[in-house]
Amino acid sequence: MEIREQLLIGGAWVDAASGAEFKTCDPATNTVLGVVADAGASDVDAAVAAARQALVDPTWTGLTPAARARLLWRVAELIDDNADQLAELETRDQGQPLSVAKTVSLPMAAEVFRYYAGWCTKIEGKTSAVSIPGILHYTRHEPVGVCALITPWNFPLMIAAWKLAPALACGNTVILKPAEQTPLTTVALARLCVDAGIPAGVVNCLTVGPEAGAALSAHPDVDKVSFTGSTEVGRKIIVAASSNLKRVTLELGGKAPSVIARDADIDAAVTGNLQGALLNSGQVCAAYSRFYVDSSRVHEFTDKIAAAASELPMGPGLSPDTVIGPLVSPEHAEHVDRLVRTGVAEGAQLVVGGKRPHGELATGNFYAPTVFTGVTDDMTIAREEIFGPVLSILTYDDADELAARANDTDYGLAACVWTQDLTTAHTLAAAIRAGSVFVNMLPYLDPAAPWGGFGASGWGREMSSNAIDEFTETKGVWVNLA
Repeated sequence: MEIREQLLIGGAWVDAASGAEFKTCDPATNTVLGVVADAGASDVDAAVAAARQALVDPTWTGLTPAARARLLWRVAELIDDNADQLAELETRDQGQPLSVAKTVSLPMAAEVFRYYAGWCTKIEGKTSAVSIPGILHYTRHEPVGVCALITPWNFPLMIAAWKLAPALACGNTVILKPAEQTPLTTVALARLCVDAGIPAGVVNCLTVGPEAGAALSAHPDVDKVSFTGSTEVGRKIIVAASSNLKRVTLELGGKAPSVIARDADIDAAVTGNLQGALLNSGQVCAAYSRFYVDSSRVHEFTDKIAAAASELPMGPGLSPDTVIGPLVSPEHAEHVDRLVRTGVAEGAQLVVGGKRPHGELATGNFYAPTVFTGVTDDMTIAREEIFGPVLSILTYDDADELAARANDTDYGLAACVWTQDLTTAHTLAAAIRAGSVFVNMLPYLDPAAPWGGFGASGWGREMSSNAIDEFTETKGVWVNLA
């Protein structure tokens, strides 16, 4: 049965004012999965107006912190109660293996709401030791206001949750805008918010293409934009947001280096890097994508990781054996293939992969895990974010050059170091410019740990107490006691 979804504006589920709709497809087959309302400019205005009204409505502003916490906790419970259905919907709409949806996306979404439920009662100001006699000074942390939460297509439910939960914990109102390729689980999350009892207008949800994101970014009644997506779009959001100097948080692209030191456990490094590179078919902003391997170990590492990559089962996300699911769209599959062809043209040596499958998978957006060796720092595949199952292996002889080479990029989201030497681990962790550095492990995330990057990887941090700072304004209060 085909899915049909509407917009959530001011607590009501409505069609787009124009009646427009668009289709969302299963990337494993490119068949239509559902039809959703296609919001226009008037719908954007209506959603922003509803959020602005809810911002002063006592049914929301009058809630105690403990009551707000209970609402967030209830959303987490509803995510758990509907986990199987949500996981299947995430897999069908985005393509990620069902095992990933069940063990990564759904648990993280629920835990983020629980984590920020705990923060509701802990958003505190402080007294300041001002040097003016007879004056009491203290600070308050107040909601930023109306927040546009614009999410990407690679982990739609999870990333929507880690924006929505802290925004609500701080007392803001929001407009959720999922990527047009993968709208369904975000709409489902908005429905759970309604079911949990969050007052009308506090959470609004618009399904629409990039033009709505641009309209929200420029809207004079939007106070903050939180965006996860490409660096190119992030730059456009900054320009649009400057119209009223709204607050902006950006989590953008990445080109994560993974250093395999001479003393590394190669088998552990192969296993960890394979998973760190190919989770969700490489459609992860923190995916390990350029591997700096000591030249004395490069043949062993290359042979083992290429062999392992070539054996990974590829297929629809709903298949229980699938490790490599489809890419999100035909256009993205073409983008990945174009960069692979560029790598070959620039002289990189293709070891395995580099092609789309034939047979029963040909109708989907599949791409075989691809390993290049002989890659140099100036090659396109070593510099541009591919966002697909492509691994580029580079070599090094002088460990002293590693930090400089790892930092020779516009991005700075994540990095990894594989070594059994504590000095190497801590020295490189300090020297590499990245928001998160992982030592001998996968790029895990946790609600208690900040997430974000340097340079072209974005502005600000999500999750942890950092998100509380991002979704509040600090007000100073001065009282003359003399």
